[in-house]
Amino acid sequence: MRKEPTEAERKLWHLLRDRRFSGFKFRRQVQIGSYIVDFVCPSKRLIVEADGGQHAESTYDAVRDAWLKEQGFRIRRFWNADILRRGDEVQDTLWHDLDGATLHETDMTWEVKR
Repeated sequence: MRKEPTEAERKLWHLLRDRRFSGFKFRRQVQIGSYIVDFVCPSKRLIVEADGGQHAESTYDAVRDAWLKEQGFRIRRFWNADILRRGDEVQDTLWHDLDGATLHETDMTWEVKR
């Protein structure tokens, strides 16, 4: 877990925090199982990741994503460059992801780290 977010993570967190994004609650840097995700909306079981170039074709990410999906999460990954340069498209994509998803009871069996 990093103490200082990247520029892209800061921009994305500004959009998601304090229920600013259509009232949905997001948490930042959350531990789920043995993995730490950038952002998660527990009620929609949506994980949002801000990825740099090191994530291109990552075997670790593929294994991690498969495990998280087995736990009932959906994962949306954005390249840092898209977050920084195409924020409106990122916002539209997230709205679509949240709008069409089923609400779930918050399952707090996974550990939340702040």
